[in-house]
Amino acid sequence: MPDEEPLVPPAEIARMAGVTRAAVSNWRRRHADFPEPAGGTASAPLFPLSHVRRWLERQGKGQAVADEVRLWHALRAERGADMAGALAAVAAELSGEPAERPLSAPTAELVAELARERTPGDLVGDLAKRFVASATHSGGEHVSTPALVRVIRHFAGDVKGVVYDPACGIGDLLLSVGGAKVKTRVGQDTAGDLPEFVRLRAALEERPGTIETARGDSLRDDRFPRLKADLVVCDPPSGQADWGRDELLLDPRWEIALPPKAEGDLAWLQHCHFHTAPGGRALVVLPASAAYRRSGRRIRAELVRGGLLDTLVALPGGLAAGHSAPVHLWVLRRPTRQPGPDAVVRMIDLTDADLGGSIAPDADRVADVPVISLLDEDADLTPGRHVAAGQPGAAAYDRARARFDELLDGLRGALPRLPEGAEDIAATVNVSELIRGGLVRVEDGRASSTTDQLDTDFLLGFLKSAVNTRRNTSGSGTHRADPRGARVPQMDPDRQRTYGAAFRELETFVQRLEEAAKMGRRAAQLAHDGLTSGTLEPPPAREEEDDE
Repeated sequence: MPDEEPLVPPAEIARMAGVTRAAVSNWRRRHADFPEPAGGTASAPLFPLSHVRRWLERQGKGQAVADEVRLWHALRAERGADMAGALAAVAAELSGEPAERPLSAPTAELVAELARERTPGDLVGDLAKRFVASATHSGGEHVSTPALVRVIRHFAGDVKGVVYDPACGIGDLLLSVGGAKVKTRVGQDTAGDLPEFVRLRAALEERPGTIETARGDSLRDDRFPRLKADLVVCDPPSGQADWGRDELLLDPRWEIALPPKAEGDLAWLQHCHFHTAPGGRALVVLPASAAYRRSGRRIRAELVRGGLLDTLVALPGGLAAGHSAPVHLWVLRRPTRQPGPDAVVRMIDLTDADLGGSIAPDADRVADVPVISLLDEDADLTPGRHVAAGQPGAAAYDRARARFDELLDGLRGALPRLPEGAEDIAATVNVSELIRGGLVRVEDGRASSTTDQLDTDFLLGFLKSAVNTRRNTSGSGTHRADPRGARVPQMDPDRQRTYGAAFRELETFVQRLEEAAKMGRRAAQLAHDGLTSGTLEPPPAREEEDDE
């Protein structure tokens, strides 16, 4: 068997067939022609993907596998855990540049096949998203989640000069912030092939500005010692026990103070500030504990006293990859003049916010705190301590409760009544064929129809079907909603529009349901805060009726 043959575990076979793992175990026992393991162990066998697919097709049990999933399995088979190297090899293949370790011929052909269906930039972007989803699910490589990238992009705004990320990883943060007028993007990362992948990805995705990357640990081996950036963004690995303090005692980056050995997080913070140009800003993600740990109080106090800390944002738990603990976004600035006596630090508490919609904080979750108020013995900068919880009172609670009742009334009857179906909709067409035929356009991962012969709502509704979702979900459970690998039924336009109308009704219902749930939680929180602060009272006890 060729070395390039992808191997899959029983869980992936179950996903391909749309069955449970127990069913796969039964097939192995009952069917003598079931493929033999080609790797793994007795308790965790691995099977040749091509053999499995042929067996499933003969048995009529298989489901089509999205091409992107096939490529991911092929890369896993070739590189094992080194998916960063695999992505760098794909980017090199698409760029026509020599790779340090080229892809095998079969995998290179699969890459070429996919590149004929989409742009090279879309392909590497899709693989990068799958890499992030896989790392987030497994807790492997350090990555920034899409939700966290979106938050940082919101607070970063646009710049016209240089953007720098000293822990750039796969490049999601570095390549996403700054806007269309960025002149240069600079990134460094200790993970071997990621800096090269980021460089190639930026070119393939046609990101604005030039790109320069380097390999190495930014704290121990700063490859851009003279760089001053207009915007620095960083989601560094947290809690590093050995970040190189003993080697860096006299390093010029410690403009505020030499970080204690236990404060690797504040070492990253000072590194980012050192590389910030006058008038520029640095946005750094740190654990919530960095705002109050006793070992870091001197550095925190100096950041505040010197006017370097502009904003501190407390974010909800679960926003960072690999753990559910809350994190903070520190926004530093390099001021061009000394702070005045009325200087403040903006504190924003988003720990209870739903960041799926607007990121802009409500006014009651923001406080401009005078610097003098933060310079006590502890220098505890936790936003929740300084943003007033608010005294909602009866009026605010009544408004929220009334709005919740209004939303509930709107839900009644919003869920459509659907009669039992008898139509066979088995005949399907691959969306990639519709794209090649010019009938479907994909922008930012969203598909839409370009012709009256295909209803967009019909298309979007079937893209969310259980079959298409399974097709784009790997054995590890990571999902990438790539419309190109999906299949949709073949129907005449009038029939499509009836389905499209039903899908629109369902989408409207879901939106209203989510809004009602959000308002219900808001009303409950106002009630709880009012009861505990004394601005609301429990309802009077109901007197028992006198039956006599």
